[in-house]
Amino acid sequence: MLESILLTTARIVTFNGSAALTNASGFFFLRDERLFLVTSRHVLCDEASGHRPDRIEIELHDDAHNFAQSTGFSIPLLRNGQAVWRQASDASGAVDVAMIEIERAALPPGTAYRAFTPAHLPAHFERIEVGSSVLVVGFPLGFHDTLHHLPVVRQAVIASSFGLRFQGQGYFLTDARTHRGTSGAPVVMRATDTGGSLGDLPWLLLGVHSARLDVGTRDLLIDEALGLNCAWYADILLRLSALPPA
Repeated sequence: MLESILLTTARIVTFNGSAALTNASGFFFLRDERLFLVTSRHVLCDEASGHRPDRIEIELHDDAHNFAQSTGFSIPLLRNGQAVWRQASDASGAVDVAMIEIERAALPPGTAYRAFTPAHLPAHFERIEVGSSVLVVGFPLGFHDTLHHLPVVRQAVIASSFGLRFQGQGYFLTDARTHRGTSGAPVVMRATDTGGSLGDLPWLLLGVHSARLDVGTRDLLIDEALGLNCAWYADILLRLSALPPA
């Protein structure tokens, strides 16, 4: 039996025209019957590196009885020269999370997926302690189960106080081995005592993995990388999904 958490996350490939650019991760979020794809904002546009794709493609399961079958679903990133994704900033600057609304009727018939909802966002931060075990569900370096088209899961722990935004930024830290391609992956914790309110997806959505965190003073020859990562708090999804359609 396939674990529902694996159907929340889709592999993203960015394109400029017909040229493939990068691999990344994204996941589905459902609010008021409106479906969104969530990923890191830098996956869709990164001014610093000049990364400016004009579309993305996600891989979908179009047969719930045969996960070896999949199809690509293309999503344009621009409409009349304007970005179609939603993004936000907070008091500290830009938030590295983006959300694109997906027309559900445009999905291939029989598409099998699971989506997080506002009910999956944690209501009690004090119950999520530093050192708690979490999972990062994604496609590191594009790696995945190429037969069944499913993501892989990395173990992580919360490495900073979840109740305090790290250095005043909109993210917390995780301790995990991550790679390029994991950007946009959901960071989740197994939910307990929900009384069945989360259905067949008993996971709390804590954050959106963004990038590895490094120290500018690290000696690249002597010091190993910290192994720490930034995960933006998932509550930003409520704000983004409440915005008017792009």
